[in-house]
Amino acid sequence: MNLFADLGEFCRPNVPLGPMTWFQIGGPAEWLVEPRNEEDLAVVVHRCREAGMPLRVLGLGANVLVGDGGVRGAVVRLSAAHFQRIEIHGERVTAGAGAHLTKLVKNTASCGLAGLEVLAGIPGTVGGGVRMNCGGKYGDLASSVESVCLLSGRGGVREKTRGEMGFSYRHSEIGEDVVVSATFALKSSDAKTVQERFREIWKFKAETQPPLEDCSAGCIFKNPKDGPSAGKLIDELGLKGTREGGAEVSAIHANFVVTQRGAKASDVVRLIERVEEQVYARAGVRLQREVQIW
Repeated sequence: MNLFADLGEFCRPNVPLGPMTWFQIGGPAEWLVEPRNEEDLAVVVHRCREAGMPLRVLGLGANVLVGDGGVRGAVVRLSAAHFQRIEIHGERVTAGAGAHLTKLVKNTASCGLAGLEVLAGIPGTVGGGVRMNCGGKYGDLASSVESVCLLSGRGGVREKTRGEMGFSYRHSEIGEDVVVSATFALKSSDAKTVQERFREIWKFKAETQPPLEDCSAGCIFKNPKDGPSAGKLIDELGLKGTREGGAEVSAIHANFVVTQRGAKASDVVRLIERVEEQVYARAGVRLQREVQIW
């Protein structure tokens, strides 16, 4: 039975996902779903939950590795204009889950709204950023969140405040709900000052991380709660440049894996496992993955 037989306008079978991710590798989605609005999304989510079909949400693919065999079930992309909207009302900004983080940060900075500029240089969408509470040494997304609209497995939309989201380091307690939009409470400031802060952070990341043209997925591991960062641990063990097939630990930043032409997802997985084993065997630290492996 075709679960989406009547939804052909926004549901397509067997669509390659590699080109939609920063790694540029991986197999197809059994179903790629690109809903036009919350109503379309609610129908798909409800049907998947009722039928027991796996459902995942793909943003810009900046933190995802798709397996060589592809992904069973439905992969949702909130690429429609409705989900990419950014609305600024005074010091409050509401952005759809499909809105690009970089665009959101640039827009708010140019309006003299401070708070999100700490996310400069972090790729992805608002929905993905909320789910993983993205951030870096300068701050995280949760610090500016006022509320989040979520669509539940039953198809209903509800709003949660920041305090109800269970935010922590690279984590939220969204569960199986799907982020629809988020509202941020920012602070009015001098636009030039906020933009300069944005440029400083962007410049620092550009100088210390692999260039955007390299195929990677950002930081592979979360930083341990105590001790050196994951990148420093890997670097100190001399693992920069370690290779598995077409995958390599970046020579610029040890917490990044870059891929060469012809690389497979299995190469990346083997390399990640090799680094994990080495760090635990030699430093006694069990690294936790930040990248999502599908």
